[in-house]
Amino acid sequence: MAIEKKLFGQDYSTPDLVAKMTGKARYAEDFRAEGMLFAKLLLSPMPHARVRSMDLSAALAMDGVKAILTADDLPATENPLDERSLTNEPLYQGEPIVAVAAVDEPTAALAIEKIKLDLEPLPFVIDPLESLRPGAPNARREGNNYKDRTTLQEVKWPIEVFREAGDHLPMGTPDTEWTLGDVEKGLADADYVLDETLFHQSQTHHPLEPRSCMAYWQGGKLYIHPSTQSTQRTVPNVARMVGIDPSQVVVIAEYCGGGFGSKIPGTINMAIPALLSKKANLPVMHRVSRAEENAFGRARPGFQGRVKMGFRKDGRVTAIDLYIVQDNGPYGRQGDYETAANIAHLYYTPENMRFRGITVLTNTPPRAAQRAPGGVQITAMLEPMIDKAAKELNLDRIAIRKLNAPDTTTKYGSNQHNLTSAFVREAFDKGAELVNWEEFKKASGQTNGSKITGVGVALSAYVAGSRGFDGLIVVKPDGKLYVHQGIGNLGTGSFADTARVASDLLGIPWEDTVVVWGDTSKGVPYSCVQAGSQTIHAHTRANLAAATDLKRKLQEIAATDMGGSPDGYDVGGGRVFRKGSPGSGMTLAKAAERAIALAGKFDGHEVPEDINAVTKEGAAILQGQGAMGVAKDNYGGEGDLWSFVVGFAKVEVDRETGHIQIVDYTGISEVGVVANPRGLAAQVAGGAIQGFGLAMSQKWIYDPKWGVSATHRLYTAKPPSILDVPLVMHHGSVGIPDPQNPIGSKGVGEAPFGAGCAAVICAIQDAIGELDLKRSPMMTDLILNQLEHLPQPYKVLATHV
Repeated sequence: MAIEKKLFGQDYSTPDLVAKMTGKARYAEDFRAEGMLFAKLLLSPMPHARVRSMDLSAALAMDGVKAILTADDLPATENPLDERSLTNEPLYQGEPIVAVAAVDEPTAALAIEKIKLDLEPLPFVIDPLESLRPGAPNARREGNNYKDRTTLQEVKWPIEVFREAGDHLPMGTPDTEWTLGDVEKGLADADYVLDETLFHQSQTHHPLEPRSCMAYWQGGKLYIHPSTQSTQRTVPNVARMVGIDPSQVVVIAEYCGGGFGSKIPGTINMAIPALLSKKANLPVMHRVSRAEENAFGRARPGFQGRVKMGFRKDGRVTAIDLYIVQDNGPYGRQGDYETAANIAHLYYTPENMRFRGITVLTNTPPRAAQRAPGGVQITAMLEPMIDKAAKELNLDRIAIRKLNAPDTTTKYGSNQHNLTSAFVREAFDKGAELVNWEEFKKASGQTNGSKITGVGVALSAYVAGSRGFDGLIVVKPDGKLYVHQGIGNLGTGSFADTARVASDLLGIPWEDTVVVWGDTSKGVPYSCVQAGSQTIHAHTRANLAAATDLKRKLQEIAATDMGGSPDGYDVGGGRVFRKGSPGSGMTLAKAAERAIALAGKFDGHEVPEDINAVTKEGAAILQGQGAMGVAKDNYGGEGDLWSFVVGFAKVEVDRETGHIQIVDYTGISEVGVVANPRGLAAQVAGGAIQGFGLAMSQKWIYDPKWGVSATHRLYTAKPPSILDVPLVMHHGSVGIPDPQNPIGSKGVGEAPFGAGCAAVICAIQDAIGELDLKRSPMMTDLILNQLEHLPQPYKVLATHV
């Protein structure tokens, strides 16, 4: 369905902007209630232990202590291997064991100090490869690898596997593998083969807002203010964690100060203030410190990998043989390594490919999806290898990537998935034009005093949408359009961007559109999670479906009152009117009143059978308030949605200090129709900046003897500051509509991260030569050692160093 896009695709101010700029936006920590208590946690000082006993009596006897919570107070999980908010067997340093609620934080903190805790130390492991050695510890008593979702097993590789590998990655029996074509023949037929051992670190999410949470009970319902990426999809997670029915949960979360995948359905600590509040019969606030955030706030899985890639003289990839050992953390089988393999196949469309991998549990913080999970790791690891091949084969770095790039006809990955669209070569062409590639690459190797310049280019991609969700909108007797959103507001603006489709279709000015978000008690539709770059695609479609439903109802109301066929009427300018005679009609305010009078399907008393039960509940809240549009996205579609970003970076490396300065960065996006140009620019730049941190400064360090963290603050696991990025960053977009979305848009949140990270690593390599250690981040000491031809302090596969 084609619609006239007067609003969609234009710059505008989102409805939350003024509140954010004036400090009126209320995040989880900002809420207060009469009698509110404050919670503090007792965290495990050990990476793996068992609680032998605890004495809470001194803490309970303190004035001002109102409730204490232990793991024994929590509802059981369906899967005994799943993580809970508190534990009697901590599996990493910093895992919560006890929670105390008191009248203020100092009292709660003192009560924590008075708890007598007896822990039995248990064997621990922080290196996945170490855990695979015969006789080495397992991260959990049940094993070190997921046999299936509910069962762990012990996997040990023969010592010969390690001896034969030398400094390369040992490659024992994997838990996942697939093959397309004949990899050995593809490598044999290649004119050039590279064989590299690679490493990508684990990385904390570092959202600016920690995962604080406030909760209270009223009228038999739990009201909870979490820091969550999603809104509607957080409800069932809270209900499961607290042990109540979802109908008893109200989630209020209008703002989220970043999540990057770590807060998709809320956070693991949400049950703590909820259950403490139930015990104390008072509201409870749990404020999370930065050290706690780095402990239980989630992290990206690390990779230890090895790749063989074969190339013909023209640069065509004949084969990829990829092996990944994934650092899984202690809970939940993470899928990054499997996604990474599919992405490698997508990027380079090799004629043959084999993937083998295994995920290994470690006693380090829990892992979760982090912006482009699996994609960032494999992009940072393989894109510098493409540059190495281009240099050996005397090929242009863009040309070799374009030769192997996917297009809309590409089938990718283990199951040979289809794509809805892929205009990757067009993105390279646009980027080459924007940066003037022929001149840009001439900067390579230029010197300015002690500084040497390097330039890099990198391709990144990630999934960009989903289908089949619901839209829920109402025109009320005030004549305004109310778009109810179940998606969250974590700073991307998509909660508002996707609403503009409904305004466009109905011809309603943006100033007469009210976006209702962040409170499930106000009525929300069934929505996708606010993650995986899904929302722009999923909810432009869902809101278009709802607006189409409402438009038809408005036409029917006009025909009922004024005669003729519904098709003889149109909607726009705040009116429903007879086609060819705009003066003959009624205002939308009047139509809303008539919808209430007619009731039935017009005002939400009757709703479509195919919408989700969540949407039916939302419609029930809103019924009788005006003319309702409610519908499921039934537009269909075949193939997977992917967005692509090409990054161009220029760096200066100081050969005396090892300091890296990024002097220029340009990101080119292939995201279909641009929903919000200013928002797109922010996403492309913001994702790239996160990538800069991963490439140069942000790292984990764990003590191998004690298994405790040395990088649990912002300054020790340092994300980039304004001093670390170019003052001006450039962007462009291909702008070709995705053919399987009526609006034509795809999401963009994930792909910019990998482009920024890999382009900078490629630029560093271009400046100082092939990297001694093919790993991230490239810290100052590693660069200086390479420039001075000194031995590196550790080997490529060393973890958490």
